[in-house]
Amino acid sequence: MSSPANMPSRAIMSRSRTTAAAVSFAMVGVLLAACGSSGDAGSSGTGGPEKLTYVSYGGSGQDAQIEAFQKPYTAAHPNVTFVNSSPADVAQVKAQVLAGAVQWDVVSVAPAAAKQNCGTLFEKLSLPNLKPADFTDKGIGECYVGNFANATIFGYNADKYPDPSKAPQTLKDFFDTAKFPGKRGVITNLQNGILEYPLLADGVAPDKLYPLDVDRALKKWDTIRKDTLFAPNVGALQQAAGSNQVDMFLLADSRMIALLNDKKNVKMVWDTTVVSVNALAVPLGSKHKAAAEDFLQSVVQPGPSAKISELLATPPINRAAQPNLSANGKLVAANGPANTGKTVVQDIDWYADNFDKVTTRLTNWLVG
Repeated sequence: MSSPANMPSRAIMSRSRTTAAAVSFAMVGVLLAACGSSGDAGSSGTGGPEKLTYVSYGGSGQDAQIEAFQKPYTAAHPNVTFVNSSPADVAQVKAQVLAGAVQWDVVSVAPAAAKQNCGTLFEKLSLPNLKPADFTDKGIGECYVGNFANATIFGYNADKYPDPSKAPQTLKDFFDTAKFPGKRGVITNLQNGILEYPLLADGVAPDKLYPLDVDRALKKWDTIRKDTLFAPNVGALQQAAGSNQVDMFLLADSRMIALLNDKKNVKMVWDTTVVSVNALAVPLGSKHKAAAEDFLQSVVQPGPSAKISELLATPPINRAAQPNLSANGKLVAANGPANTGKTVVQDIDWYADNFDKVTTRLTNWLVG
């Protein structure tokens, strides 16, 4: 798989970012009430009033998406408004689709989850203005549009480890509580490397990761389970890192830059870094499919693609995008000179074939 624009030879491909938990039919009524309404149906396309319910992961990441994607689009299309909600969850999409009461219109999703559920939970998209060659390999799929690539970075609290020579320097250190005591933090969804990182720390070569040995990965987590905070989403781990609840953490670059912007004393460890593509999809049965498709085509144009990268320090999806990163952005840019280590990319095809099975395995382990 080729890399986003300006990605060095270690290249970046794709990864899967959404852990789907089972949702019982008994919860559907409560769920739909909590989600709210997507508004009046409006007209197909973007001629009449349209209200799109946009669901992502909240916090600074969603704020950036509002700034980079939604504001320019509504300026050009005054008939379109957005209702923002979070968190995104494939299980909730499934509940809405099965209930025949789809409330969401644009949802953040792991590309593999969108691919696996293409035409069953997510709409097949008509994107005539997009040419796949203009984007990161597999940045555009039949049922999704990549909105940015991102990396899950190994970071640590430099107040806890003030001496760089005695601070963590490799992924093995993350799993070594004898040499480096303290609380760890990791995000539980598959898109953030929860299965790749323990295997890399256990000696698996980056080019030998797939097919993933899930049992071996979870066995490695067992060695530090009592010392680890398993955060349900990026926002929760960002908050834990910012409030000194964790000393080391595997956190998305889009939230790492937020910590730096908040003057938190965090440092990055560039050993082997897991990188992915974050995507947007349209739930099957959305009343605003045509408007959503038009919006998605705007998201990946060079301007918005560069803007989201500037805000979140994430590699752009569009190869023509030329983001102007801030000083803090350059510190966490996996496709820039700060990354002195290796980059491993998630295998979308493997995850698409195994997403449900692996999700169930991980979920059972987390609650076991």
